[in-house]
Amino acid sequence: MLRDRRPVRALRAVPWRFDLPASLVVFLVALPLCVGIAVASGVPAELGLVTGIVGGLVVGSLPGSSLQVSGPAAGLAVLVYEAVQEYGAGALGILVLATGLLQLTMGALRVGRWFRAMSASVVHGMLAGIGLTLLFGQLYALADRRAPATGPEKIAGLPGLLRDALTGAAAPSAVALGAGTLLVLVFWKYLPAKAARAVPAPLAAVGLAAAVTAAVDLPVARVRVAGLLQVVQPPEHAALGALAGAAGVGTIIAFTLIASAETLFSAAAVDRMHHGPRTDYDRELTAQGIGNTLCGLLGALPMTAVIVRSAANVQAGARTRASRVLHGFWLLLFTALLPGVLGLVPLTALAAVLVHAGAKLVPVRRMVGLCREHRGEAVVLAVTAVAIITTDLFQGVLIGIGLAVVKSAWQTSHLQIGVEELPGRGPGSPAGGDAPGYGHRTACGRAEARDQETSVGLGAGPVLRVRLSGNATFLRLPRLLDALERLPADRPVELDWSGLRHLDHACTVALTAWAAQHRARSSAPLAVEPPLPTVV
Repeated sequence: MLRDRRPVRALRAVPWRFDLPASLVVFLVALPLCVGIAVASGVPAELGLVTGIVGGLVVGSLPGSSLQVSGPAAGLAVLVYEAVQEYGAGALGILVLATGLLQLTMGALRVGRWFRAMSASVVHGMLAGIGLTLLFGQLYALADRRAPATGPEKIAGLPGLLRDALTGAAAPSAVALGAGTLLVLVFWKYLPAKAARAVPAPLAAVGLAAAVTAAVDLPVARVRVAGLLQVVQPPEHAALGALAGAAGVGTIIAFTLIASAETLFSAAAVDRMHHGPRTDYDRELTAQGIGNTLCGLLGALPMTAVIVRSAANVQAGARTRASRVLHGFWLLLFTALLPGVLGLVPLTALAAVLVHAGAKLVPVRRMVGLCREHRGEAVVLAVTAVAIITTDLFQGVLIGIGLAVVKSAWQTSHLQIGVEELPGRGPGSPAGGDAPGYGHRTACGRAEARDQETSVGLGAGPVLRVRLSGNATFLRLPRLLDALERLPADRPVELDWSGLRHLDHACTVALTAWAAQHRARSSAPLAVEPPLPTVV
């Protein structure tokens, strides 16, 4: 009750007690990740900070999701690296600019909510594939080595990399420093001192690695610093050729789909972590489009909303979007006043941060749970991840979506086929009574051969009634035709498909063809109730 009696001015000042310290926590988490993702993407480290600044100052002030934080994402590092290698660093701005414009269009068309319809297994498989690809590639960077180009080559080279690391043939100083950084990342949260645990693990690990490198003067590669203004490059007209081919368009679509999906799924996760305003998905997609458009104009990395930074923001007690705007301001202040600090950071330490981040993208617990209860979803997750590793991000996601659609179609097309003998309908039984007529029925229900079949009789043995229920789609055609073709030719048959909720065109054609063939080869009558639709 005392809280309700506070003056309005005091109430307005309350969020700053939470948002200001939360912004510092997010800044400390974002700083090493921005730098590490930029290096892993094959671009200057400052470009990662530019994207983080835009994500904080610009996107952070826009409506959409109030607490999630945007910046460069580890999930796009692999795709950005491939694009830079294929088209050059000068084309990155064009690709990101086109991505932002496409996101703006999608936001205006209000398609943001449709991303919620994507299969969760495909999304987690996408993250797993990205995480494993990032992990495999950065393991080479731990040893100051260049990673192979493709996912299978990276996996195939791991035994040799491990052998060289153990025998000292792979830059022992870099390996030791990277392994030590990785150990700090893993075990930092288990420190007994609460004050030490308050420092984000990535910042502590990178800071310790930089301190050790400077103190001992280790012979390891370090981050190259060029200055913020020197690395910012507007899109060049010569880079427009990247948009001309199908590969460039595919890269833009991949950027857009992955960035949008990761943002909106992150929003859904963040909404479950707090009790504040819910996310407006269309507005959030528009905000991301504005941010990526600006990043493209600056030649920076593409941005998404990142769950690691967003979770840190919520857990630090943020109440409003002021915390994420302030985190962008701290990044700008650091880049402007202390750019030389980046030159002290060893690349192997950043590789360790990304190995740790990549491993956290692999949903091991979810995979175990799916294997126990939903094996079909586990297969979709695994196939999506493997497809991303063996092909590329865009193709892998398309394969995963296609498999999820096929699985859903298969599961929803349940078809029950029951065959029973009707008592009291032996040889010579009339066609009337409670049984349907056995004449050849057309779509209009005409009995063209009732008189002829009645004179022939019902054949030898009781009538076989075949009941169909559920959904008859082309996916169930083999089973349906196998059951019908096993029926004896000398027995009268009733085909009752009135229990079907859906009969697609392929099954209609197949049933019509089977009925015609059965009548042609059988001496016993066939009744189809209700009459099959006309096949065009």
